[in-house]
Amino acid sequence: MRALTLALVLAACGGPDAPPAAARPDQQPTAPTDLAPPPADAAPAPPRDAGPAPSPDATPDAVTRASPAWDAGVPVVTAGTVDGAALMARTRARLAADDSPVHVLTGGTAEDLGRRACEAAVPRVPADTPILLKPNIGGFNWFKNPKRSGGDDGLRGRTTDPAFVRGVIRCLKARGHTRLTLAEGWGATPKDWKRLMTVSGYGALAEAEGIPMVALQDDGVFDVQGDQPGKPLAVSGLEGTGVETALMPKALAEHLAHGLVISLPKIKAHRFAVFSAGLKGMQGTVYYSDAAPAYLQRWRTHRELGPWRRKKKAGEPAPVAEFVAALEVFANRIAALMLLEAPHVVLAEGAPAMSGDGFVVLTPTPEPVAIAGTHPVKVDRVVAAYLGLWDNAALAAELGGHRTSPVLTAAAAKLGLDLTTVKVEGDGADLLDRPRPYHLKSMAGFEIRGTTAGAPAAGPPADDRPTVTAVALGADAVTLDGRADEPVWARATPAVWTTDFAGETTPHRTEVRFAWAPDGLYLHATLHDTGLNTDRSKPVGVERFQLYKEDCLELFLDPDPSTPNAYLEIELGPFGHVFDLKVNLAARPREDMAWNSDARVATTQDPSGRVATIEAKLTNRAITAALRPGALLPLGLFRMEGKGRRAYLAWSPPRTAKPKFHVPEAFGRLRLE
Repeated sequence: MRALTLALVLAACGGPDAPPAAARPDQQPTAPTDLAPPPADAAPAPPRDAGPAPSPDATPDAVTRASPAWDAGVPVVTAGTVDGAALMARTRARLAADDSPVHVLTGGTAEDLGRRACEAAVPRVPADTPILLKPNIGGFNWFKNPKRSGGDDGLRGRTTDPAFVRGVIRCLKARGHTRLTLAEGWGATPKDWKRLMTVSGYGALAEAEGIPMVALQDDGVFDVQGDQPGKPLAVSGLEGTGVETALMPKALAEHLAHGLVISLPKIKAHRFAVFSAGLKGMQGTVYYSDAAPAYLQRWRTHRELGPWRRKKKAGEPAPVAEFVAALEVFANRIAALMLLEAPHVVLAEGAPAMSGDGFVVLTPTPEPVAIAGTHPVKVDRVVAAYLGLWDNAALAAELGGHRTSPVLTAAAAKLGLDLTTVKVEGDGADLLDRPRPYHLKSMAGFEIRGTTAGAPAAGPPADDRPTVTAVALGADAVTLDGRADEPVWARATPAVWTTDFAGETTPHRTEVRFAWAPDGLYLHATLHDTGLNTDRSKPVGVERFQLYKEDCLELFLDPDPSTPNAYLEIELGPFGHVFDLKVNLAARPREDMAWNSDARVATTQDPSGRVATIEAKLTNRAITAALRPGALLPLGLFRMEGKGRRAYLAWSPPRTAKPKFHVPEAFGRLRLE
């Protein structure tokens, strides 16, 4: 067990997934508005047969050291309402007594991580305990057409991977659990809910695993069979909380009272809340009785943001201070909802996690992780550190002094919790001891990118990235003729890949070898299964602007690892065309197209065998100055292939939601012999 220790400044703090559904220009027609939520004095239907509560005599799980099964306590679903005061008191007591560690796990597939996170953090409770599983499915930038968006469907990278949830489900089934329910909130029409189930894969998951998939929406529209688990129940005892009109989905109330609630959020940066995990994910369960239908009122949690957004949209001054004030109010509401609805377990999926803004700009983290525990605030504290958004001075400079998400600090303040030290276990715990890359693009207009203190460069630790060695040329010589038959190439071990930007296997194999001498960097590339899609009417001796729109090899080389956002891009075509430029992601403009790599290139082609060979020597001073024995330089290797349906191939896949190569955190390395 290790203790995660960093400074924390607690502040009373206070954004959105999206504007209210009715205000969204791309929104389909909303559900009928005659489905008013029940009045405060309405009696909800009796709870479903939730089965017996876990025994108060149940012992802690000796294997995982997760929290013991808890006493059901006083009833919270009574004859007329949900007893919010009793539920919040129970949450306070449970979390005050919870000293269990947060588990950080890494490696393997998303399904592996889901299973392992469940094994590590989910308490052992009786097999007949009803369990509610709430992934993050909604809250993205609406649906997208993958054919028009470079493979981006609008969900991948923003929502919890169904494979991760499958791993959790199978872990629970292995323990003998059969009373499982998947549930998530949704702010659109029943038609779009059905589409969401299809596109996200959750409909297929629920069917394959034989468990119900519940929409936490008004009854009579989405969940019309059975006892209507999405029905909103009135909640008492919310005076002075900031969420006085909150309602609670019936299924959630029942599982909080007599079962187990497992939150399964996606780990990601968020353009408003700074990051999103267990705390922010609770907004998917919120109803408000201010208007009907109640499930379309979730935007009221961040309603103070509206005036600021309208100013910004109209081109009027929209001070960041007003944005921060709205965020602080939002944070306090989420903290109040945490006391009311805190899940019993949080299993957060990051396979990979996403930095950026959580919607459009998605920067994957270097390694796949799961972060799991029974204390939602402590889990979020570890998530913040993993994303590099804890005690972050760059964030504080932009966000009115807040060094992490105000949502996290507000939740800690509600509990009187000191987050300076958090117990962390698991094979990924040492990731938090290393400098972490961070990237946040805020809707307030600022963007921060870098690494936490002490890092030599952005990206994962050196040993976690793929590496290719450039052999020393020595007494050998290279004749640039495209044949690559010199002895030096037999000594060079190639970088080989068939993967695309998302890490999926393709039929296109690429091999790239490197050699070096003080006067230049040599490379030999073999492109297999190539269609040689090149406009040969363009002269080879003239720089080929936008060569990446045709077949080509792309080399991103950073001669100075201390500036991870600045690197060189060289594109080489199978017939000898070249396009090169300097890139600086932190500058405006980002590209310097006047830069020249001084490349000498020779190629050969075998159209019948669908193979092309490229030999090149790069001699620009910026490159040769970095060539010295033992140097370790960030390197990205990519390839564009095909017409119509393009293949975006990557040696070290950035694993972005749509094709994107400019992700320095995902670059591999070039080691000079």
